[in-house]
Amino acid sequence: MKNLLATTTLLLAILYSFGQAQPPKYEFRGVWIATVDNIDWPKKGQYDVDSQKADFIRQLDMHVRNGMNAVIVQVRPATDAFYPSPYEPWSQWLTGVQGKPPVPFYDPLQFMIEESHKRGLEFHAWLNPYRANFSIGKASIAPAHITRLHPEWFLNYGGTTYFDPGNKEGQQWVENVIRDIVSRYDIDAVHMDDYFYPYRIAGREFPDAASYAKDPRGLNKEDWRRSNVDSIISKLAFIIKDTKPWVKFGISPFGVWRNQDKDTMGSPTKAGQTNYDDLYADILLWLQKGWIDYVAPQLYWEMGHKLVAYETLIDWWSKHTYGRHMYIGQGVYRALEKSPSSRAWKNPNELPNQIKLLRTYPTIQGSAYFSSTTFQSNPNGWSDSLRNNYYSTPALVPPMEWLPPNPNRGIATLPSVMPSATEIPMDIKKPTKGKP
Repeated sequence: MKNLLATTTLLLAILYSFGQAQPPKYEFRGVWIATVDNIDWPKKGQYDVDSQKADFIRQLDMHVRNGMNAVIVQVRPATDAFYPSPYEPWSQWLTGVQGKPPVPFYDPLQFMIEESHKRGLEFHAWLNPYRANFSIGKASIAPAHITRLHPEWFLNYGGTTYFDPGNKEGQQWVENVIRDIVSRYDIDAVHMDDYFYPYRIAGREFPDAASYAKDPRGLNKEDWRRSNVDSIISKLAFIIKDTKPWVKFGISPFGVWRNQDKDTMGSPTKAGQTNYDDLYADILLWLQKGWIDYVAPQLYWEMGHKLVAYETLIDWWSKHTYGRHMYIGQGVYRALEKSPSSRAWKNPNELPNQIKLLRTYPTIQGSAYFSSTTFQSNPNGWSDSLRNNYYSTPALVPPMEWLPPNPNRGIATLPSVMPSATEIPMDIKKPTKGKP
């Protein structure tokens, strides 16, 4: 069965390469820009405001040259802020010390939105809902940080502090933060990734026994945890649309919803952890209920992988969109890894083959790439491939017919050609392994 699927997907890719001369008019082409631990922006120790601005603009211009039409920027990496927030302190990754504002003062979020929109890029505000202290004992934590004011809302696990998803007051805090962002800023989307309940650590249980005992609601612990996450997703969906009905809500989950040996609806994969069973994120329910507008599963494996093959997962996800948009998370950062498991990512054809394959599925509307600074080193010539081939023709972000138009935008039009490519500077750092 696996061989048949692999053969079928390869044939589809070949048919695509011969049968489709031009890239699609509508295609999501997004890039994640991670701020946690200074992965993409700003550079570590780069606290000069003019330098921060210049570097962000340089990255945007690179992505425009590469044919992108959206950026997904991390603006709340650890219950902190890359904007003046009435709730949370300035991020340590912006100024070096949590709670310290930039000098001279500026609003990085407003700046990033304006510069993105100038270039025709959608701006998706990426927020981590539950992470509060990225590295216990090492991170800079301001005196007014919510973990100091309400320590009873939080739990420690694996050297990181998280909101207890079962704590309703903590949920309300997150809801207030997101309502504030949506109401004050002209963002195109609210975006969350795969960090709901944390990834399991072998031999260690997430310490929420007291919270569960306090209010089990007649559920077993696994269903109770999923209910907690469902609750905040449904509330955020309401808050976003109640505040600005045109703002999208997207989730970028781990690449496997559930393995087939656990559920006949699951994918024929053998992932060690899954959204449903380990992160307690029932992505399919959120799609079915219409709580989210798009899903961007992180398919950071190569084609032909023994346990979680790209072609297997893309086929599975294409059948589970429930009428919402599907963008595929592409792990281009893996080309810079040096581990034996990343050997397949040294193949220059890996990414092109993945793009060709996803374009054969009408229920898949594009890609999101992790992450921004990877493209600065032009791994395997992929920046060239996007500029000169796969994204040489501009594309519009696919419209969502269930949402009203953004009153702050006119009718989107395409330029006739992409901007001219220029030499990309090579004096950059490589991204941290994995997605933050």
